[in-house]
Amino acid sequence: MANTVLVVDDSAFMRNLLKQLLDGEHEVVGEAENGVEAVELYRELEPDVVTMDVVMPIRNGIEATTEIKELDPGSSVIMCTSVGQEEKMREAVEAGADGYITKPFQKPNVLQAIDDVAKAKA
Repeated sequence: MANTVLVVDDSAFMRNLLKQLLDGEHEVVGEAENGVEAVELYRELEPDVVTMDVVMPIRNGIEATTEIKELDPGSSVIMCTSVGQEEKMREAVEAGADGYITKPFQKPNVLQAIDDVAKAKA
C-alpha cells in the first residue's frame, strides 16, 4: 500500500535520490530543506510518513521531529543519518523518531523502514 511521504533533507541531491527510491512505491507529496519548512509542510500536507535528515540548517531534524510529534503524536518520522552518528540517533529516538535509515540510502532499507512504521500505525 502506498503511503504519502514528506522528504526532508538540506541536500537537493539526497531529496532527489529518496524521491527516485520511493517512486512507484509511495507518493512523495512534498519536500523541505530544513526543519522549519518540514513542520510547516507537515501541517499543510499531513503525510503518512516523514523522512527527516538529522543535520540541517535553521532547525535540525531532532528539533523538527519534536515539534511534529507535539503537533501530531500519531505521526511517523524516519530519521536519515550518516553512518557513525549513533549519538544523534539516540537523541532522535528520544525526540520520538519511529525508525531510521542510514546514508548512503539503499532502496530495500528505505522501503522496509517506511513499511515498518506504516504497519506499526495501521
